[in-house]
Amino acid sequence: MEKLKENLEKNGFSVCLAKDRAQALNISKRFLQNIKSVGFGGSTSVEQIGLLEYILGEKNLLIFNQYEENISMEENIKRRREGLLCDLYVTGCNAITKNGELVNADGSGNRVAAQIFGPKKVLLIVGKNKIVSTVEDGFRRIQEIAIPKNIERMNKKAIELGKEPKYTAENIANKFAYINGDEKDRTHIIIVNEELGF
Repeated sequence: MEKLKENLEKNGFSVCLAKDRAQALNISKRFLQNIKSVGFGGSTSVEQIGLLEYILGEKNLLIFNQYEENISMEENIKRRREGLLCDLYVTGCNAITKNGELVNADGSGNRVAAQIFGPKKVLLIVGKNKIVSTVEDGFRRIQEIAIPKNIERMNKKAIELGKEPKYTAENIANKFAYINGDEKDRTHIIIVNEELGF
């Protein structure tokens, strides 16, 4: 983990190592100080450490929450757009290579767009299961693990909400990003020594 941290930091990313979910949540809270607005990208990892629930409970923040129940698709898209200009964008990552590169896929594109440019700061929550050897392994991980599991998760959620289960590989992963660096102190990564997300 230390060598991975070193490689990520060489590429301009700020990195914290957390032994478990609880420590990851405590570290995450530091990034919520002195900010006014937060945006989200879809991330099971963010939910699993309790960060989504914590942020939604913060009354002093302007939160662009596209996951709020009973909002229209127009409002959902509006909030995703607004999230691209927030102070802190919180999401996960599909894969991180041992050389310190980020590999991601997205459906609408807001999650990968935000990691590239827009928000003042980005906070990524990443479980140890997302660490891969190469960029090629990262894209393979997306195809073989992340996409199938996310299709299942998203269609199940749609059914629970009384909506049509319409998610497929073609519409949840048609935008891909490879990031091998960022300006210093913009992207912060918390790597958790547990399996998180897909």
